[in-house]
Amino acid sequence: MVDNNRLKGLGGWLILVGLGVLIRPIILLLTIFPIFKSIFENGMWEALTAKGSELYIPYFSSLLAAELACNIIFFLASIYLFYLFFSKNYLFPKVYIAISVASLVFIPLDSWLVNKVFPDVSVFDPETTKEFILVLISCIIWIPYMLLSKRVKITFVENMPEKSQLNTERVS
Repeated sequence: MVDNNRLKGLGGWLILVGLGVLIRPIILLLTIFPIFKSIFENGMWEALTAKGSELYIPYFSSLLAAELACNIIFFLASIYLFYLFFSKNYLFPKVYIAISVASLVFIPLDSWLVNKVFPDVSVFDPETTKEFILVLISCIIWIPYMLLSKRVKITFVENMPEKSQLNTERVS
């Protein structure tokens, strides 16, 4: 029989999960911010979105707004995930899985939308394919780990509603 006290805590494979949770918001800031910053500088935004402009691209403003909103949501979710992880909150595994699946869905959906606005751009260019494969591999590894790991089950228990409270809420 394995000693639960030995498994409880942010050790083992959870160290790798923790490193990912720690660097995810930083990577999002370092990769996304420069892209959006360059679009809003030097009048590029106006040139690409003003209907009378030579560089006008229909639906580009909608695409960019949607991408910006999604990236802000992913950034805020990664900060929340960071908090859940280090506070050992019971919601961490569920939120981790939700963000992982959302990332997996976002990549091809965004790629498809970009292709609709820019028909010459391939839906799965090499960079998008690489990003999708990395997220897919991450999901294949870490989602089952979140669902099956005994360490996860006994570590992320903080702020968990008591069972009697849950049963009372279901009956009401």
